[in-house]
Amino acid sequence: MERERERERGEREVREMERESKRERERERGEGERERGRERQRETERAREREREREREREREREREGGRERERERERESEREREREGERENNYVPKTGVFDGDYCTIPTSQ
Repeated sequence: MERERERERGEREVREMERESKRERERERGEGERERGRERQRETERAREREREREREREREREREGGRERERERERESEREREREGERENNYVPKTGVFDGDYCTIPTSQ
């Protein structure tokens, strides 16, 4: 009788230790899954940050390209302005000057 109770008590202790061990493994597994979840979340955030940085770089490049385009347009406009000025100078005939077809000279004696 005593032996049987001792055996049952031993079996209960073994079952309790097994249950405790199982709970511990589940707790560790849960913590591991949570840690993996946090790591995935951190990786996702890093990927988003890299994408935001690439977008900022593309925007800076567009601005630089736009600036270069505006600079080229200003240069073209100033070139056109110089051409117009040159045409005005070449076509200008002073009232008192002599225009010989190529040049306009202003008489020095007046």
